[in-house]
Amino acid sequence: MNDFTIIRRSLTARTLSTVFTTLSVAVAVGLMLVLLMMRDSGRKAFERGSGNMHLLVSAESDPLTSILNSVFYANPPRRPIEWPKFQQLQRVAPWEFFIPVQMGDSYRGLPVIASTPEIFSKFKPDAEQAWKLREGRFFEKEFEIVLGSKAAAETGLKIGDEVALTHGTPKRGEADKDAPAPHVHDEFKFKVVGVLEPTGSAHDRALFIDVTGAWIIHAHDRREAEAHAAHGGDADDDHDHHDHGIETTAEDLTDEDRKITAVYARVATRPGSDASAMIPPTFARLRADPTIQVAQPTQEINKLFQIVGSVDQILLAMAGVVMASSGVSILLALYNSMEQRRRQIAVLRVLGASRGRIFRLVLAESIVLGLIGSAIGVAVAFVGVRLVTAAMKERLGLVIDAGIDPRLGAIVVAGAIVLAGVAGLLPAIVAYRTSVAKNLRPLG
Repeated sequence: MNDFTIIRRSLTARTLSTVFTTLSVAVAVGLMLVLLMMRDSGRKAFERGSGNMHLLVSAESDPLTSILNSVFYANPPRRPIEWPKFQQLQRVAPWEFFIPVQMGDSYRGLPVIASTPEIFSKFKPDAEQAWKLREGRFFEKEFEIVLGSKAAAETGLKIGDEVALTHGTPKRGEADKDAPAPHVHDEFKFKVVGVLEPTGSAHDRALFIDVTGAWIIHAHDRREAEAHAAHGGDADDDHDHHDHGIETTAEDLTDEDRKITAVYARVATRPGSDASAMIPPTFARLRADPTIQVAQPTQEINKLFQIVGSVDQILLAMAGVVMASSGVSILLALYNSMEQRRRQIAVLRVLGASRGRIFRLVLAESIVLGLIGSAIGVAVAFVGVRLVTAAMKERLGLVIDAGIDPRLGAIVVAGAIVLAGVAGLLPAIVAYRTSVAKNLRPLG
């Protein structure tokens, strides 16, 4: 009987113990690999959304909130920038682009981003890649809408379809029966004229319209409310009053109507260069204005990952503890089995097995447990990463290309196997010292 057969029969004789011990190793290896694979890939996915902008200007409470709301659409921005302020900011620096963005409306819970055609011609969602159309064209005038790839897939809208936008952006899954129904801007229909290729960023779940169209639908609500009040109603009533024959166009807009929630800005640079000596002084000058908030996306994403990094270290430490506990599980499983296997070991000794062979058999059994657990852990890691990346793509539109340096992965697997071998040393020593004469006495 060869060593492999002896080890296999030993493991199958203790099936339940073997299964739980290998699973503890698999969980430890899988958790460690998932964390390592997601750590760098997640950062790259977030950097992809801010694209080639240098600065983000808003009226939010802090820079990180500004980035999360205006680039990754976590929540609708709460405070707008007035139009005179926007015009003033345009003169602060020699901008390569200074693109107004307005958020606040939605369609089926997806964010609607109102901007100018420059958002497609000058802003890049990925610093290395411009927008690409899957079909149709970019919007060219009011009441045309372009769909992000995720938005198109989720809504089922096609070129030529017409939609009415909803005022506000309700949270997904929010279902308050007592809350009033959201106001739909059904006086104006937006025609789908284009569908974008995936960008791997949060922009994939957005719908894009011309900002003038957004101003018009809100100006129309204002004018109807004023007319309703003039006829003896309450101007603060909800918007269910469309009976005054009012038609609103761009000529009816006032500076009060031209609100924006953020500005995507890029300082003029040399062709082919992303850096500019004008960025620091421009940033400092804007930050001195107390009425606005200015953020550098790269810096804020770094801050975000510094915060997440501390949690990441805790999770890696937890994975290390789980791996150490898996080693303890192997040690206990083998050590506890020694009491039942002393007679078997004594028989093997009588049949010619040396003490050294017995030592190697038990140690090899421990290493096999580590090998099986590591193999399952690698499979668990790749399945887990797929589930996590699919969830991130589904919820945030972020495409995370999770990967790991093969050398780092090999170190994790080798570490688990070495730990299993170390855990098997004590049981192997106990087996080595097993007395033949004492354990071959007749039973009973």
